[in-house]
Amino acid sequence: MALKTVRIGSLDVTRLVIGGNPFSGFSHQGPARDKEMRRYYTVDRIKRTLRKAEEAGINTFFGRADNHVIRMLEEYWAEGGRIQWFAQTASEIDDYVRNISTAAANGAKAVYLHGGVADFYINKQQTEHFDKALCQARKLGLPGGLAGHKLETHCWARDHLSPDFELVCYYDPIPREDDPHHKAGDYEVFDPAHRDALVKLIPGMKWPVVHYKVLAGGRTPAKEAFAYAAKHVRPQDIVLVGFHLGDDEDIIAKTVDLFNKTIG
Repeated sequence: MALKTVRIGSLDVTRLVIGGNPFSGFSHQGPARDKEMRRYYTVDRIKRTLRKAEEAGINTFFGRADNHVIRMLEEYWAEGGRIQWFAQTASEIDDYVRNISTAAANGAKAVYLHGGVADFYINKQQTEHFDKALCQARKLGLPGGLAGHKLETHCWARDHLSPDFELVCYYDPIPREDDPHHKAGDYEVFDPAHRDALVKLIPGMKWPVVHYKVLAGGRTPAKEAFAYAAKHVRPQDIVLVGFHLGDDEDIIAKTVDLFNKTIG
């Protein structure tokens, strides 16, 4: 069964999309797992994973706007890959306006502000950055959005912004109030109560929502996680999942099949 699509701006996006955290070693399962993913995911293996995603019907990749991802995608597209890129600003690059421009110049079809950075701006009451980022994306002809982990981030965005899409994290694993960066070794908390409170905000969002970390960083079995998400994913929404083929070479096709049976 083919994946259905939704519209974000002028783009057709499959309702299940692939994320790039495993490619960069962001496992959310501790330093040893981070290192395992970094060692596994050579450029060739990343490209093979994207090909498997396309073969399974996924048409969109959500990944960082850094040199590693840009270089990999250049190779992938040159070899015939067709997957479209939704670029996440890289938290280590302070000049997000320039980062958005770099992503656009290198093939991104949409861009969004990094979730940790968004949480940080909300805590510091530096909300002017959201309009600035969205305006830059739209100036370049791209749909613009934001991600976030904290309830406060999404409440503020719902009441003050009109993004083209918004990434809603089911969990708030680590504090981002004073530091937007994820650090390997951080102790992470995946509290179902946070997920339950956050999904109540989604009906009030007038734009497509990207549900992410639905698997709690690999802690929740996909069948259980998708059964929960199915109650909250609206027809205009999509689900974002990262895959580690080092665990199972066929995990993408299996997940697409489960998604179609549960949500799609």
